[in-house]
Amino acid sequence: MLLERLKFPIVLAPLAGGPTTPQLAAAVSEAGGLGFLAAGYLTADALGEQMRQAATLTSRPLGVNIFVPGETHADVDTVADFARTLADEAVTAGTELGSPKFDSDDWDAKLDVVRANPPSVVSFTFGCPSATQIDAIRAAGSEVWVTVTNPADAQQAESAGADVLVTQGSESGGHRSTFRDDPADDLTDGIGLLSLLQLVRSRTELPMVAAGGISSGAAIAAVLAAGASAAQLGTAFLRCPEAGTTQVQRDAVASDAPTAMTRAFTGRLARGIRNRFLDAHSADAPAAYPEVHYLTAPLRRAARTVGNPDLVNLWAGQAHELAMESPAAELVALLAADAAAAARAAVDKLRTS
Repeated sequence: MLLERLKFPIVLAPLAGGPTTPQLAAAVSEAGGLGFLAAGYLTADALGEQMRQAATLTSRPLGVNIFVPGETHADVDTVADFARTLADEAVTAGTELGSPKFDSDDWDAKLDVVRANPPSVVSFTFGCPSATQIDAIRAAGSEVWVTVTNPADAQQAESAGADVLVTQGSESGGHRSTFRDDPADDLTDGIGLLSLLQLVRSRTELPMVAAGGISSGAAIAAVLAAGASAAQLGTAFLRCPEAGTTQVQRDAVASDAPTAMTRAFTGRLARGIRNRFLDAHSADAPAAYPEVHYLTAPLRRAARTVGNPDLVNLWAGQAHELAMESPAAELVALLAADAAAAARAAVDKLRTS
């Protein structure tokens, strides 16, 4: 099991849409953690190129994360209704709305890429591959990790043959990795990370990688104590120089602005830093991924170009203000040292109580 061979139990979360770069993933792996490349929104050819670039920067293990495509198309009329509510936003931004469409994010071709040139780990978000697909990936030489947000999904992933469960708490930035994207679930708060770790452990003995709101060494120590084999951090690395994070998001992450869950930017539930677009359109946004993602893409692109934070999906976890502007290798070392110190302090408290 790869987790047992890492120098530090620190995993770079795959940050799709730009922040993840081969340089960032390689730096985390070189420092003793596990770096991940994010295949989401890339073509299969672009993913292959990023894998080749990362391999020139480190000989240590690397992971690749792939989005599992949805099974149903969104209702066309519902998406069209939402598009009409965004018409003025497009005019203000000086652009046009995108064309909503459903696609598989190059799913089959990306599976071919990781089978042909297997990374140490292939992880999945938004669902669970079939047992046949998992067997094929493992036969090629990769471990298979599946991201889950509730105990039922954890059991499904175990039944399909997953090696590791990435347990994503509701504090996490970016998209929720629920297998069933049901808007009825929006009425709940989701399951917080510490609760999720306990609940998943009660159902399965598979190794867990904890994700969600982890931005300090103390938080890493906490999830390890709660049964995780490693901690996965994403927002904590957004301000690293190796990250491809845009300046508008770097500035937002450094602030103490609150976060909220929304479907407004992509049609799938995700946590981001609150801004005008999120506040204005979350109530009307349909469950329509990736159709809404394509609809709003030109708005977000135009806003990033001019540095307008009010039209950008500022994905970030609840503890985003703790993210440091530091080279990735230095950040890994600092987090590991702080985690060890926190763990020792906790043991000392138990000994004296």
